[in-house]
Amino acid sequence: MKRYALSVGLALAATLAGAGAALALNHPGHGAKSLVPGLAPHPQAWRTVRRDAPRKRVHHRAAPHRQPREQHHLRGTTSSIYERTTKPWLLARQGCVAAQRHETGVVILDFGKPAHKHHGYGTILFSNRFASNHKITIAMVGYARGYVRCLHRGSRAHVTLARGTSNYHPAVPSAYTAGVRWARATNKFGRLLRRYGLSAHVESAAADDAEPAWDRSFHKTKQFFHGFRAAVHGHTLYDYGSLDGGVGAIWSARQMWYVAGGLRHTKALPEIYYPAMAQQWAELARIAHRRYHLDVNFAGVMTQGGATCHCGYRPHAAHRVLAHALASQGVGHLALPRGGTNMVG
Repeated sequence: MKRYALSVGLALAATLAGAGAALALNHPGHGAKSLVPGLAPHPQAWRTVRRDAPRKRVHHRAAPHRQPREQHHLRGTTSSIYERTTKPWLLARQGCVAAQRHETGVVILDFGKPAHKHHGYGTILFSNRFASNHKITIAMVGYARGYVRCLHRGSRAHVTLARGTSNYHPAVPSAYTAGVRWARATNKFGRLLRRYGLSAHVESAAADDAEPAWDRSFHKTKQFFHGFRAAVHGHTLYDYGSLDGGVGAIWSARQMWYVAGGLRHTKALPEIYYPAMAQQWAELARIAHRRYHLDVNFAGVMTQGGATCHCGYRPHAAHRVLAHALASQGVGHLALPRGGTNMVG
């Protein structure tokens, strides 16, 4: 192949040289200097030769496919909601608003305290009406649909949507069974997200506003968490409660740590409204780290308030205060994801 290419090249060079010599002899100014190659001193003749010569076809490489860029800055904070209804179309509006605000992170839909009615488990909403676990699940699907529908094309936004309840005097025959049913509903919501093509932007989770003052004996809180752990399929249970005076005031350090990351599938999303609350959580983190050689599994921070309620910090300020408190307790190395969620009603 190399020998053939060399022969063709020599033949072409000879042909062009002959053409150039002939043109040079017929042109009176063949001795003049020119920047055009000496094969054809006359520019017009050179253009003629180039025009008549066969041209090599140039294949242009296709431009690489580029993923669409995120058109808007994703917010590291979200809005969680005290729910008064389970109407899917109303929760779809909530989800759409979150998407339009480009929210990404943990979102807790708080449906109230555990309850039991008509042989079924559910909650008492903040409108003081009973809602079954099934209706809560359908309502959450509505939120997820609204969120995904209102995202911009190519958006990378993603929320972990947690069905929230509390340990506030649960009106149920068995707190353990309530935990099992809460976990099963969480599992079902995850399956529905996959079935409806929503799982790329929405993940299923659960949450419990566990506060010592609401269950001083810790018995029902522990039973609920046990039941949840027994039935859940890999979904997270967030503790978004307070410590009510800190370690030893009501619950022991072990009891507090138990719901704040001590159990499998649990994470802490602590209420940080004021400096004292940050100090209490930092103290618990220090004790868990040094005494139990295990860490509180923080997922961010929880705040509360809106335009008409100045109820303490907002997420960014709460994160900063908690990070400082952890450092002051000697556990500043603990992972504390930026951002958080702000509960509104």
